[in-house]
Amino acid sequence: MPYVTNQGVRIHYEVEGAGPPLVLQHGYTFNSELWYRFGYVDVLKPHYRLVLVDARGHGASDKPHDRAAYAWPVNIADILAVLDHLGIARAAFWGYSMGGAIVLGLAQHAPHRVSALIVGGATAYPTSLATLPDGSNPEAFIAWLETTVGARASPEFRALLLSSDLRALAAAAQDRPSMLEGLPKMRMPCLFYAGDSDGRFTNARRTAEQIPNAVFVPLRGLNHPEAFFRAADLVVPHAMKFLSAASSPD
Repeated sequence: MPYVTNQGVRIHYEVEGAGPPLVLQHGYTFNSELWYRFGYVDVLKPHYRLVLVDARGHGASDKPHDRAAYAWPVNIADILAVLDHLGIARAAFWGYSMGGAIVLGLAQHAPHRVSALIVGGATAYPTSLATLPDGSNPEAFIAWLETTVGARASPEFRALLLSSDLRALAAAAQDRPSMLEGLPKMRMPCLFYAGDSDGRFTNARRTAEQIPNAVFVPLRGLNHPEAFFRAADLVVPHAMKFLSAASSPD
C-alpha cells in the first residue's frame, strides 16, 4: 500500500485512472474504499487521475489515540503531503462531510493548489462535538453518531463502525472553527450539494451563497449518509459537468 508520512503519522492513499488530478476525501468514520464500493471510482477514473486519501484515524492510515494528533488543520497538511509526494502542484478536490470541511479548509489555506472544489454535506460554520463519547463503548459511540447525523446506521454501516478503531475515531472527531470569514475571498469554481433531509442542508446552502463562484445542488429526499451512499448516480453527472466547465478556457 502506498503511504506518505506527515508529522509522524502514515497517511494511506491510492491512485486510480488518468487525466487531470482529482482528490477524493471521505467523510468521518468512512474510508477511501467506499468511493469504490458506491460507484464513484468506476465512473470517474476514465476521465481523471483520482487520488483517494484515508484521513488519519481511518481506513489504512495510522490511528493514533491522542487527540492532539488530530488538531485542526492537520488533515489539510496530510492531503498536501500526499500531493507533494506525487508531484501534483494543483488539483481539483472533492470531499464529503468531514472530507468536505477538510477540502474547504484546504481551499482557504492553500488556494493556489486548488483548481476546483466540490463539497458535499459540509459547511463553513463552526462545529462543536462536546457530547462525543471516548469510543470505549461501541453502542454508545454508534448512538452518538446516529444522533449527530440524524439517521439510523444501516447494517452495512454498523458493521463498518464495529470493525473500526473507535478510540481513534473518537480522538479524530474534534471541534472545527468557523471558515465563514474566508468564503468571499475564494475565487476557484465551487460546487456544493447536500440532501434536503440533512440537518446541514441550510448551512451548506448558505455557505455556497457566500462564495463568489459557487453553485449549490439540492438532493431531494436524502439525509446525510444517503447523499453519499445512494447518490453517486445523482451527483457524479453534476460533478463531471462542473469539472469540465471549470477546466475549460473562458
